[in-house]
Amino acid sequence: MNQDFTYSIKSIVFDENYIPSDNTRITTNFANLARGKFRQQNLRNALNMINNRFNAIANWDNPKLDRYSIELEIIHVDVDVEGKGETFPTIEILKTHIIDHKTEQRIEGLVGNNFSSYVRDYDFSVRLFEHNKNTSEFSVPEDFGDLHGKMFQAFIHSEAYQQHFHKPPVICLSVSDNKTYHRTENKHPVLGVEYHPNESSLTEQYFKKMGLQVRYFMPPNSVAPLAFYFFGDLLADYTNLELISTISTMETFQKIYRPEIYNANTVAGECYQPSLKHEDHSLTRIVYDREERNRLAIEQGKFAEEKFIKPYQTVLEQWAANYA
Repeated sequence: MNQDFTYSIKSIVFDENYIPSDNTRITTNFANLARGKFRQQNLRNALNMINNRFNAIANWDNPKLDRYSIELEIIHVDVDVEGKGETFPTIEILKTHIIDHKTEQRIEGLVGNNFSSYVRDYDFSVRLFEHNKNTSEFSVPEDFGDLHGKMFQAFIHSEAYQQHFHKPPVICLSVSDNKTYHRTENKHPVLGVEYHPNESSLTEQYFKKMGLQVRYFMPPNSVAPLAFYFFGDLLADYTNLELISTISTMETFQKIYRPEIYNANTVAGECYQPSLKHEDHSLTRIVYDREERNRLAIEQGKFAEEKFIKPYQTVLEQWAANYA
């Protein structure tokens, strides 16, 4: 028996009036902005940054740099493991739409961008912690990320995904601050200069189990490379405007959350080691509490363990063992 899980997809507009739902991980980039007394100002500032960055890159036939704006949609995915109507929030991703004010067109952008997952919180904040609790040397369980990876791939190949989205997702993350990146000669007009890491990171290995490859590019006028996780061919499968929608959205989030890397006052050189201790950087006008975010990740991991991993453990293990 290896019946497919049932996925249900909901979407909500991400604008200055956005309020996170009860099922949203509060540490998620977009949800984190929408909290506290400055929530509306935070959201407005972030959306302005995204639009300005988009126009700065898509500057052809755009003399005033105001031709485009981005609309964002949060895609919320619930999974029903047993087919009994009981669901658990599995992932949230972002979908971009590009508004061309010159032609008055609304162009579909990319799905993915941000990646939010309770089961990933469980893996990194609960399982990995427990595995290394009483040892002096850090190690990773052999099957680490297997369940999460199979669940993600099952969703991407599901009828629900195929009905809602025309292309596979592209997820854009920060570079790892314990790796070194080397600039190559390869340059793309939109993605920018390609970098190669000196070794594979745990995040890379985790996303590989989700079926995703990774390439690192530093877009024009950026100060650090971004990690692009994708299926297929990143450079051939997506249009320039689609890629710019992802760059402008995710670079904005990284400037807010990792200003030491993405809002640094110096540009990454040929040999680049990112650092969260880098003091020569500028802050955005957006309020953000990194310590709270780290604490909440643990709480979210425990929530996933209690509400999903433990109650469905037998079913999940059987399903993962049979999933091809």
